[in-house]
Amino acid sequence: MRGWTIPLGRWMGVELRVHAFFPILALVCLALSAADGRGVGRGLGLFLVLVAAVLVREAARLIVAAWLGLRLRAVLLLPIGGLFAYADPESQEGVGQGSAQFFLAFTGPLANLATTLVLAATFTGAGGDIRLFDQPLITAAYLLRSMVWMQVGLALLHLVPAYPLDMGRLLRGSFARKHGLAPTGRAATGVGQVLALLAMIGGMALHNYWLIIAGFFIMIGAQIEDQGVFFQSVVDTVRMREVMLTDFATLSPSDTLADALVRCVHSLQEDFPVVRGPQLVGIVSRQRIVDALRSDGNGYVQSVMSRAFQVARPEDTLGTTIRRLTAGHGLALIPVAESGRVVGIVSVQNLMSSMSLLAEQRRIEREESSD
Repeated sequence: MRGWTIPLGRWMGVELRVHAFFPILALVCLALSAADGRGVGRGLGLFLVLVAAVLVREAARLIVAAWLGLRLRAVLLLPIGGLFAYADPESQEGVGQGSAQFFLAFTGPLANLATTLVLAATFTGAGGDIRLFDQPLITAAYLLRSMVWMQVGLALLHLVPAYPLDMGRLLRGSFARKHGLAPTGRAATGVGQVLALLAMIGGMALHNYWLIIAGFFIMIGAQIEDQGVFFQSVVDTVRMREVMLTDFATLSPSDTLADALVRCVHSLQEDFPVVRGPQLVGIVSRQRIVDALRSDGNGYVQSVMSRAFQVARPEDTLGTTIRRLTAGHGLALIPVAESGRVVGIVSVQNLMSSMSLLAEQRRIEREESSD
């Protein structure tokens, strides 16, 4: 999710990010406003109308996700809606179940349609002449009318069976239970991209800018989801023995901090397992050693090491270890032990490089097998 995205911080424990093309869409709205002979204010207003429609659907989906007990790690906002990343396999499996998937698929469209009825009733009841059914339905010249039809458009868009739209996601889930997530995900992504291309071609033929924009972002969303499915297939099949560092340094609890600092100088590691004989007794970071020397002078490693750590096994999957590192426990290193002996380590730093290399290796293998 981090490629081409803008972070907006964490909200109730969920990381919120906006795709870089979202702000660019503001420029498109300004251009459409200028084409209608309107000013900058109207263009920004049209963009905010779109933002409001997306926020309505995503707020409703977040509420339903919380009601279903699904733990979210991050949400990526696109102009066609949001993409969820789940914090644990239980939540991911929960979405794969029929009822949870059904509720999430229909929550967004229902929220937009309900908002449409409220807005239309409010504007009509207020006695204003908003010309609800005049053409064009969405234009910078009539923002109140656009507000109503933008909600309708986003709801109808997600009833199209194109992945990663809601109906496309629902269809992918039903086929995935029979044929597996990875092959079904690739097929659904391909179908979604074809439909997106047809939408863009149709938009150009009909001179419908919104259809072109929708098709473009459906294609972007499908590519992001395809990368996510491929990445998930990597982390769920790779074992720790394939990515753990086997050339690493350890410290003893009886080492002095000064001696430990010398070891740090000659090592690229940021964190060190602390072992007494073959037994792992703690973990200490380079920064913790430096801070202790500055504040308290020389001492022993056992006085500053952390005794709160988790241990992985060589046969554990990469996905399991990533979830341990990102579970919010402040872990920067996980030792890999076999029969009580540390045989490797996994740190955030080496995971980043290992995952990118593994993903590239798997991608090359997939392309070679398809040729």
